[in-house]
Amino acid sequence: MTLELLIDVLGWLGAAALLLAYALVSTRRLAGDAPAYQGLNMLGGVLLIINSAYHGAYPSVGVNIIWIVIAVLTLARRTARARP
Repeated sequence: MTLELLIDVLGWLGAAALLLAYALVSTRRLAGDAPAYQGLNMLGGVLLIINSAYHGAYPSVGVNIIWIVIAVLTLARRTARARP
């Protein structure tokens, strides 16, 4: 497998992770602040950052960095609320 093919596969896996997360929340199988939902968002964001950076699509890199930050902050807020 060439590096370019690997990067493209990672990009498609990232897109699939984000779409799966969206579908699970839209069908109410996961809550918006569920760790599984946020984990899929972070995984998808990281994989798309790798793909986008490789291809020089820096606006997409920026969006996915923000996407990951939102997921991390959501998980942190959820964890803080769960503590007594």
